[in-house]
Amino acid sequence: MNLVVDVGNTLIKMAVFQGGGLMSKVSAPVQEFQQLFFDLLSKYTIKHCLVSSVGRLNEENRDLLNEHLNCLFLDHTTLVPFKNRYATPQTLGVDRIALVSASVAQFPDSNVLIIDAGTCITYDFINENNEYLGGAISPGLQMRYKSMHNQTASLPLLEMEEPQSFFGDSTNSSMHVGVVLGIVNEIDGFVKEYQTNYKDLTVILTGGDSKILCKRLKSGIFANSNFLLEGLNNILEYNTSE
Repeated sequence: MNLVVDVGNTLIKMAVFQGGGLMSKVSAPVQEFQQLFFDLLSKYTIKHCLVSSVGRLNEENRDLLNEHLNCLFLDHTTLVPFKNRYATPQTLGVDRIALVSASVAQFPDSNVLIIDAGTCITYDFINENNEYLGGAISPGLQMRYKSMHNQTASLPLLEMEEPQSFFGDSTNSSMHVGVVLGIVNEIDGFVKEYQTNYKDLTVILTGGDSKILCKRLKSGIFANSNFLLEGLNNILEYNTSE
């Protein structure tokens, strides 16, 4: 069995896979890493592990993983199942590497656009020749609310609400329209642009805000909340298969 560990800025996600099948998934604040880890070790016979550390995993926890499992720490030098044509591969986020790896496993020899709606919204494209070409990065939903509040003197800091119309009749509702529908129109615009240039395009939507956005977006987009974890497991399988 495999263990994949996705360390974010505040949360840590851990998932156990048997081959390509997801057996268990847990998440908690980073401070609870050791408790989660030993809970999973007590329930499953795990041999290999891959760690994707967007946030920080301290040396003590890294040593703990190495002590109990055959561990691989994902970075730009890790072997991946696609050709990386990014101009600066050393700057490519490990989360984006994992998403592209998942697309290769699940949609081989296809033109695929992966949209990850998290803290930032990332767009990643891999073509039918198994070449990763890059994409785009833009502010995520919460980042847009916070930036309007922080960069102005009078706009409030709002929690996300779904707009009831395409125009706002108050400051608050105008902000909700600007943020939520702004992102929806951005995503739809990117998808249309890729569809114009690449035939038979598959579009995947994932990330923490995907559930909020998917019902607003046009049809033809696959939503998969586990796509990143599946990609991490694909990379681990690729590096440990004999």
